[in-house]
Amino acid sequence: MSKTRHFYETEKIRQTDLIRNGFFGESEFGNGNFRGKNYPFVLQQKAAYTNLYEPIRSEAISYFRENDIDWWAGNIPTGHLLSSQIACVNHLMPIRKDPEAVLALINGIRNQFKKVLPLPCDADESYIAFEAVSKTDHLKEDGPTRGSNCTSVDALIYAVDCNDERWIIPIEWKYTESYDDCNSGDKSNERITYKVEHNPNKKTKGTVRLERYSDLIEKSSQLRTVPEFALGKTYPLKGSIYFYEPFYQLMRQTLWAERMLENKDLEDVKAEHYLHIHIVPKANTDLLEKKYRPAKGKNMEETWRACIVEQSKYMIIDPQDFMQPIKDSRPELWNYLYKRYYNI
Repeated sequence: MSKTRHFYETEKIRQTDLIRNGFFGESEFGNGNFRGKNYPFVLQQKAAYTNLYEPIRSEAISYFRENDIDWWAGNIPTGHLLSSQIACVNHLMPIRKDPEAVLALINGIRNQFKKVLPLPCDADESYIAFEAVSKTDHLKEDGPTRGSNCTSVDALIYAVDCNDERWIIPIEWKYTESYDDCNSGDKSNERITYKVEHNPNKKTKGTVRLERYSDLIEKSSQLRTVPEFALGKTYPLKGSIYFYEPFYQLMRQTLWAERMLENKDLEDVKAEHYLHIHIVPKANTDLLEKKYRPAKGKNMEETWRACIVEQSKYMIIDPQDFMQPIKDSRPELWNYLYKRYYNI
């Protein structure tokens, strides 16, 4: 099986060309360091801020600092031009204070909402929250920390529908990601041991994940149990599709949304319904069209839809299609996004 990541490789070349053509400023800004090595598609640290759309640079950096959110690469925006976190921020940060624009986006997916509400988790008035977490830890994790070490969503919208019922709309944003489905990708079988202070019994990461999520999956009204994929007896869900990416993330976010609704009295964001939005570029066939071995050869969407009960709670959409409703009202943003992400 070929491990070539075609979309990733294409985007590396295209983003490197943008650097050379001065899209990010100086043409010498490339060959930045990422995890100890230099790459032509990574901006140098001094220019990493140019990875953000110029009108939101100061706002984005302040927003992450004021809300105590970790960037993907640490305490500053990464210079990696293929970062999905940066892509999400570039798309949505420019409109986070514009309720009409945010409403247009979600009604472009499902035309049933009459208004959006500000997110109480943010330090200022915002209609899109980034790296959102629950107020209370409902998933038996180490506690809510925005951007790291727990289940979070890339972006969150809070809306009211035409029946005056409230919705949380978690958004998972993908760009060039793709995932291996060999046995080493099974997060339920990871043998690394957690640090002693968090794990006095010295359980492996795989065992901790199984103990953390299996019971929640079994009790979920949205997630189907998948014994036909399971390999374990002590832990029936061991080796199941829920512990392979990207389904591991989708599983946790589904549980997160369900628990937010079930425990709304403990949360500042109180809702009766949720809509899980998955943003994936159509061109990323490495992710979308891969035939996942633990799912008996289904592609990504087929695999996930086989795992969930109510299909309307999950929507997958291309980022360009998602942003289409604000193309005319935000032409400068659209032009930037087109050159940066859509002109494939």
